[in-house]
Amino acid sequence: MNKILVPFDFSEVAKNALDFAIQLGNRTTACKVTLFHVIEHPSASTFKTMGISDYDPMEVIYMKKLIAQVEAKLAETIANTGTGKVPLDFKIKLGNPGTEVVQMVESDKIDMVVMGTRGAEGLNEFFMGSNAEKVVRHAACPVVTMKNPAKAEIIREIVFASDFEQINEDFIGHLKSLRRVLDARLRIVKINTPASFYPSRWDNALMDKFVKKHDLGECTTDIYNHSNEEDGIRAYAEDIGAHMIALGTHQLKGAKHFLKGSIAEDVVNHSPVPVWTYHL
Repeated sequence: MNKILVPFDFSEVAKNALDFAIQLGNRTTACKVTLFHVIEHPSASTFKTMGISDYDPMEVIYMKKLIAQVEAKLAETIANTGTGKVPLDFKIKLGNPGTEVVQMVESDKIDMVVMGTRGAEGLNEFFMGSNAEKVVRHAACPVVTMKNPAKAEIIREIVFASDFEQINEDFIGHLKSLRRVLDARLRIVKINTPASFYPSRWDNALMDKFVKKHDLGECTTDIYNHSNEEDGIRAYAEDIGAHMIALGTHQLKGAKHFLKGSIAEDVVNHSPVPVWTYHL
């Protein structure tokens, strides 16, 4: 893990994410952390609707001043942040935050995104979701999302919930890397719900086969009953005192995502502890 990207909007949750990213960087070798600020910019269609040209001189002057202000604030943030051995830099883009983060991951070959999230509730969650959801859904690298401050040194138990189907070796490799960096134990769990219920004998055999196939070493396996998977994952993590949740996402898009939704994205929106996600 050589490159960590931290979407940064100067909020408290973004500062929490930066602090955690630095902690992770100090647990690896030759790791750089980049603060990434996106200035939301109206689209060309919005310009036309407002009667403003894409090349309006006043707009250009305003954007240049805004970029200079953001650069100064990011430089000040870096100067006032203790980083240990981790070098910090920053980048600024214009556009949509979720989209720009995903593109940055691909163009700069980012190894991990660590980002704060305020979550989303009610109609806002249903119709819009959050930038964190967009990044989780589209990013080509693992993403850690978090609301609250977190200390890497106290993460000793990582809940990994799954149905244990369609999990590739790339995902397992990243999961093992996370465990090594944090020096934590995996607590593997199968959430049984009324809509998707299997006998304990079946689930135990499935998890035992999964652990042996992927050589996961020291870990535990549990079955947890709940009314739904999303709440069951969070409840299990709370019951055992885990400080992180790890999940796979199918990264559904378009109509499929609208109809089926995503367990990972729901947990990201509501978990009080950091959530690590990667595509399956």
